[in-house]
Amino acid sequence: MLADTTKDAIRAAYTRLKDGLPGFRARASQGKMIAEVAKALAQEGGAAVIEAPTGTGKSMAYLIAGVEVARAHKKKLLIATATVALQEQLVQRDIPLYLRLNGSEAKVALAKGRGRYLCPRNLAMASNSLSETAQMGLGFDADLALWTKPPQERDKKALSKLAGLFDRNEWNGDIDAAPEPISDVLRPMITTSAGGCTGRKCVQFMNCPFFAARRAVGDADIIVANQDLVLADLTMPREEDGFGGVILPKPDETLYIFDEGHHVPSKAIDRGAAEVYINAAVRQLSRLGRQIHAAYSLTDKEVIGKLPLDAGDQKLQELSDALEELEKEIRLSWLPSPDDDEPMYRGSLGQLPDAWVEHARALYVFTGEVERWVGAVRRAVLEMTESGPTHEALSRELGMALERIDRQLRTWRAWSATDGDNSPPLARWVTLSPDQQLICHASAVSAGGLLRSVLWGNASAVVMTSATLSAGGNFRGFADAVGLPDDSITLSLPSPFDLASQARLEVPAMRALPDAREEHVQEICDWLAEHLDWDAGNLVLFTSRAKLDRVLQKLPIEHVRKVRAQGSLGKAQLVSEHIADIEAGKGSTLFGLASFGEGLDLPGKLCETVVITQLPFAVPTDPVGATYAEWLESRGRNPFIEVTVPEATRLLTQYCGRLIRTETDRGRIVLLDRRVVLKRYGERMLKALPPFTRVIEKVA
Repeated sequence: MLADTTKDAIRAAYTRLKDGLPGFRARASQGKMIAEVAKALAQEGGAAVIEAPTGTGKSMAYLIAGVEVARAHKKKLLIATATVALQEQLVQRDIPLYLRLNGSEAKVALAKGRGRYLCPRNLAMASNSLSETAQMGLGFDADLALWTKPPQERDKKALSKLAGLFDRNEWNGDIDAAPEPISDVLRPMITTSAGGCTGRKCVQFMNCPFFAARRAVGDADIIVANQDLVLADLTMPREEDGFGGVILPKPDETLYIFDEGHHVPSKAIDRGAAEVYINAAVRQLSRLGRQIHAAYSLTDKEVIGKLPLDAGDQKLQELSDALEELEKEIRLSWLPSPDDDEPMYRGSLGQLPDAWVEHARALYVFTGEVERWVGAVRRAVLEMTESGPTHEALSRELGMALERIDRQLRTWRAWSATDGDNSPPLARWVTLSPDQQLICHASAVSAGGLLRSVLWGNASAVVMTSATLSAGGNFRGFADAVGLPDDSITLSLPSPFDLASQARLEVPAMRALPDAREEHVQEICDWLAEHLDWDAGNLVLFTSRAKLDRVLQKLPIEHVRKVRAQGSLGKAQLVSEHIADIEAGKGSTLFGLASFGEGLDLPGKLCETVVITQLPFAVPTDPVGATYAEWLESRGRNPFIEVTVPEATRLLTQYCGRLIRTETDRGRIVLLDRRVVLKRYGERMLKALPPFTRVIEKVA
């Protein structure tokens, strides 16, 4: 319950915000959000989903409510976001501003995964590996080598500079704030994963940036983290009981706020996905065998994990043979069409051929035995009293091997499991890589079941918020996707802007529909050439790279020169150059895909026209979505109406949201897809969009 003292504290905090922020304007939607967030967080097991459009001031709203409720209930406040940009905004600007305006103090920590911090042990190993006399010892150098190919000179220089700065305490080891560019080759060498980390056994433990950050998280009152890390923690089993509280505070002691909450369903599904590259797995087992031989020699043990070395070798061989047998079975029974660009076999309703399932059951047993043995071998190496470069390298490699084995185990468990009668099946499928390697996949098709068990039924209270969570105020799709409890608060707040006078939604008189690919591309080019103001700031959004590239090929060259296309440079650099040209009085147009349709903030003259080339329907070949659609159909439901249209509507609303970012913005949104007018579902989508002035041209 929300105590009167807490209500008074929230009102006082809001008053200080109004008095302390120059030009502050009270907005009814922000006040309503503060009240609903406070109500949900104050109730044990409370849950709320709040759609708060751009301009609501949602981060300050949930801080006002969240900080005061957490303080009153002696809980931790954890804010989970989907992007680094929002995490930095909260830690560097919003939270300090809130605390300063209220004259209060709180310990704040930014929590990130291991991969975003330097691993001092790996840094030392990488630096030492450049020495001409570097030797790992025991003649197993090839299996413990760090460099996958000869190092470039720029990587050597970067490595030397980073090592010096870290040793002199001039860099704290935060990879996102690295003082030197880190290449894709170098990054995995100087970071580590959970499997490659030896924790307290590591000689660099007290000097480790990750564990320093983790200690700060343990002491913090307010924690900002990315959603991937939060979901990873929530799905980790605790030693005593339950899930979560391994990396972050225990769920029952934590109030969760998921900002950018529309990302949660897909991220939760990704947490449970697994895959096995069969040929690579066989090759890795051969390398693992040599590493285990080194471990037996290094520890001078004849038996580890109840297995002598020759018996362990036999386990590895059994697993390798079983992988090859499954590959043989798949290749005999599945003949991909040579016309398929990305060959795939998907089990209808998640059901694979019986013979494949039998192989998967055997693989599950063999993989589990190998995992237990390799775990025992790694512990034996870690428990040695003497340590050196070879010990460090070997424990790292064995830990990473265990991570790979775990992914295989999860895949074979999923392939051999029986789906429940009243829940969606797992998606199970096989793909063929460009180099003709078979890849076995498995994934949940809905995050609802997982989130019900690890989040909603586990946390003290949870609020999810974003600018777009519903389809025109209908939360059914999102509620199903996240397993939202029936008694949860759902609220769609109105925009604080006068969208009818600030923005115009145009649907031009296009003759071609998107399925007529070349004709539609040509009409897009014709419209852009004739009707876009190329001397202004524009954003043009595409649903596929192929169509974006094709439009660029057909546009007149004088217009192409003013286009900055996603993929040609990094997103931040493209946006920076776009802003510079607009401020210099030149025209600039951004061409982008889905990631440019969400989270891009281009106020005022930086974006005066948003062009959406077609409705953002999901790719129909996606095996996860296709399996879920089949399951819905098997139960007499319509997946297109229940899932596809609402999700496309949500994305369309997101894309429209790129235009009006402030109260003074003006502009137009142009939708070059007549299906919104011609198809029955189009009327529903148009109604669900914000109340822009509509201009729908008639085809002559």
